[in-house]
Amino acid sequence: MSAAGDLFVADARAQPLVRAEVVPPWDADAWRDAARAAWRAGVAPERLIWEGDPQGGLIGATALDALPPRRPAPRVGAEFLSLAGAVACHRDPQRFALLYRLLWRIAGGAPRLLERATDPDVHRARLLEKAVRRDAHKMKAFVRFREVPGDGEAYIAWFEPAHRILDRVAPFFARRFSGMRWAILTPDRSAFWDGRALAFGPGGTRADAPADDAQDALWRTYYAHIFNPARLNPQAMRAEMPQKYWKGLPEAALLPVLMREAGPRVREMAERAPEAPRRRIPAPVPAPVAPAGGLEAVRAAAEGCRRCPLWEPATRTVFGEGPADARVALVGEQPGDEEDLTGRPFVGPAGRLLDRALAELGIARERLWLTNAVKHFRFEPRGKRRLHRNPEATHVRACRPWLQQELAALQPRVVVCLGATAAQAVFGSGFRLMAERGRWRELEGARAFATVHPAWVLRQRDPAAREAAYAGLVDDLRLLAETSLV
Repeated sequence: MSAAGDLFVADARAQPLVRAEVVPPWDADAWRDAARAAWRAGVAPERLIWEGDPQGGLIGATALDALPPRRPAPRVGAEFLSLAGAVACHRDPQRFALLYRLLWRIAGGAPRLLERATDPDVHRARLLEKAVRRDAHKMKAFVRFREVPGDGEAYIAWFEPAHRILDRVAPFFARRFSGMRWAILTPDRSAFWDGRALAFGPGGTRADAPADDAQDALWRTYYAHIFNPARLNPQAMRAEMPQKYWKGLPEAALLPVLMREAGPRVREMAERAPEAPRRRIPAPVPAPVAPAGGLEAVRAAAEGCRRCPLWEPATRTVFGEGPADARVALVGEQPGDEEDLTGRPFVGPAGRLLDRALAELGIARERLWLTNAVKHFRFEPRGKRRLHRNPEATHVRACRPWLQQELAALQPRVVVCLGATAAQAVFGSGFRLMAERGRWRELEGARAFATVHPAWVLRQRDPAAREAAYAGLVDDLRLLAETSLV
């Protein structure tokens, strides 16, 4: 350090005690603001008293905001900021003083200080960081939501973390459980997610959360099935799942019984006669064979499709609809919520917009065959709502034989693809919708073109953009009106 720097530090150490406060006491940003102000005012670590320290609140200490800045803000790396974010959540009352000492040394001429693992301050900070990260891991693993009585869409969890980590961990739960409304209560603070935004409030008590619900039985059943008595290690289990968390885990009630029965179960497993290994990879599902009998035979065969997982949560297979002698087929992406419930294609909001466009062009829907590239509704549950999710390439490939058989049985003269998924199912994965929309292409025995899906028009938030998108859809469909086939 230069002679001028030595004089500055000596001058800083001659200052009276200075008082700093961090509100809330786990907020790394609030600590960073106070630490930056203290550094700029030249307050040495030994003269700075952090509110909450054992020596905090000394009478006569100067408030930090009363000191004018005397030098530029400190420069530290991302590694230190990450370390400070974790350490600030620890309950150690001297954590802020420790972080400020590190800041003072890093910004004062030791930018690589954190690489010195044997330095006492660095070593202590790493221990606090590790404890906070471990506590956050436990919270992610051991939080159990319980249904609010009388409200099947709201859930509450009670958790007692070792440190003040709720603000740090709550965004994880917002991402993981974005489709439901929930609250996590801790003694220090509470987090609330309404499906759109995360909010925080004061702490609660265990009595504020439901004691039990129907999901607890599912947890116990699941845990009993995955418990492996041959790998039971009580000491390791208690290290990974400390007993203080057991009171919040419904499956923990099974542990005494499972541990007591582990020995006999292991002996039974050892004495059991050997079994031939089972095939773990299921045999591939054969491609559907085109049935004789036209569209109704294809419809009946598609009803039993199990070529991809979409059939399981869906209500039904949604096959095409229209006259068997239709000369024009419109192919969309997949059924939506209303289509899944009614079993008919294009009856939801996108279908109503399509009806409006066809009416403007003088095209009777009753003369068209309407279908989708994927025959089952793919969705994401959000409380009582089911939100549309785009099908994946595997779903399109699984359904392609049904679409091909459907069109082969119908033998339309014109095929119109609505949206990129439909276009790629018909023209191939290399098709680029926005570059090639509204252009005729030749298919075997038919002509075809692609345009946007009506649902894409509805997704335009700006009214002017939506009107422009709708006008573009109508303009593309005008090609159909010009064929004299409708």
